[in-house]
Amino acid sequence: MSLITPEGCKGGDDGNFEARCVSVKAMELENLAIEETRSAVVSGETTATALAELHYGRIEVGDSKINSFLALSRERALIQAGKIDAMAAKGEVLPTLAGVPVGIKDVLTMQGAPATAGSLILKGYRPPYDATVVTKLEAAGAVLLGKLNCDEFAMGSSNENSAYGPVLNPKALDRVPGGSSGGSAAAVAANFAVATLGTDTGGSIRQPAAFCGVVGVLPTYGRVSRYGLIAFASSLDRVGPFTRNVKDAATVLQVIAGQDHMDATSSDRPVDDYVAALSKPVEGLRIGVPEEYFGEGLDPEIRGAIETVLDGLKMAKCVVKPVSLPHTKYAIPTYYVIATAEASSNLSRFDGVRFGLRDAEAKTLSEMFRKTRDAGFGAEVKRRILLGTYSLSAGYYDAYYKKAQQVRTLLTRDFLTAFNEVDVLVAPVTPTPAFKLGEKTDDPLQMYLEDIYSVAASLAGVCGISVPCGETKSGLPIGVQLIGKHFDEATMLRVAQVVECQQR
Repeated sequence: MSLITPEGCKGGDDGNFEARCVSVKAMELENLAIEETRSAVVSGETTATALAELHYGRIEVGDSKINSFLALSRERALIQAGKIDAMAAKGEVLPTLAGVPVGIKDVLTMQGAPATAGSLILKGYRPPYDATVVTKLEAAGAVLLGKLNCDEFAMGSSNENSAYGPVLNPKALDRVPGGSSGGSAAAVAANFAVATLGTDTGGSIRQPAAFCGVVGVLPTYGRVSRYGLIAFASSLDRVGPFTRNVKDAATVLQVIAGQDHMDATSSDRPVDDYVAALSKPVEGLRIGVPEEYFGEGLDPEIRGAIETVLDGLKMAKCVVKPVSLPHTKYAIPTYYVIATAEASSNLSRFDGVRFGLRDAEAKTLSEMFRKTRDAGFGAEVKRRILLGTYSLSAGYYDAYYKKAQQVRTLLTRDFLTAFNEVDVLVAPVTPTPAFKLGEKTDDPLQMYLEDIYSVAASLAGVCGISVPCGETKSGLPIGVQLIGKHFDEATMLRVAQVVECQQR
């Protein structure tokens, strides 16, 4: 455990923050966990203010290469840290995330902080309210460091679509961190935050977690409030945590889960005790292996790592059996019809009238709409708006959007049928490890196929998690995907904990 004092971690202009942290004792910063962080604040071994300054120092030194943060909320963070320190000084009981430095993906609103969604069209926009998940994190004592880079409007699988530059993978700087929540995954992997929030529409938490070697959770649709989330596809978007271990993921999910009357799609089902569930045995749990996820195109090293995971689960006395999700081959086209249709509708509000960018030179209202949207949206967002508008247009709605919704029902039934036989599914997260920057930007179809193992769970509304399960021979992280029943995050996390323990 490190012992950190504020006076030992002061800023400066010499670019060597680590050397200035003279009071850091015996702790490896890359291994900070929530329980350790909170315990150090509770015991007085350090302060929340010192921890915040320490992480800002790491961002100051290291993020010029990674580009994970778009904006820092230093004033708000230090005010919150000061409140935690005052409570600790009085001996008061501290909340779950007391003093824990957390980053927020820039599609979630924080009052007074920029909310660009990685787009020029929202440059300069500062929302007047907090997202529900932001409110919950702060109420639990978290110190919110700032806003994290992402693909524009969460549309992408590489974090190369951000208007503010790509995020680099901290594990290999010539590789992508995954998308769209690449900044959130990279910030945890680079030790700029203990935990972060991302969003997942078709794999945007699980894929970056796998590429960066961290844990990422996709909650069941409706488990976590979407109020304050800048929408991409409203029937698919979900908010979830990135952390360095499964217990931390369970802890953050516990904080942000639950019904919210500001979000009509949030569920009123009681929230399980996810942390307590981790201590329950997994013996006898039925683990399903969907055959459709292990066919042609899966990298051999990823296949081998997942087979090792399955062997470990057998050793833990789980029952491993094959299952079938027969409509999986339709998941990618179904997703890219539904998601783009909803994006076409959701993004119509960004017109230069109410907030964000506006073309001031336009002479008519329609010209202002056209010029603003042309200048403000990037190529990928324009592509998806066009696809979505086409599939919703007269004469094509039934052929595309309605048909996609019918296939979505079939995909959901596949999962429900499989979960009659098993408790948790084990599958790859991605077909390949992290690919090189620029490798797929000129081929949108190949980029879309990166989501081949993640979009079906998104369409079905079930929960999922990516857990590190090894590395390739070249040192690139490999993640394994666990998929759980609707609202059964507790069982999924139990299995994830076993997988994680077997990697140590």
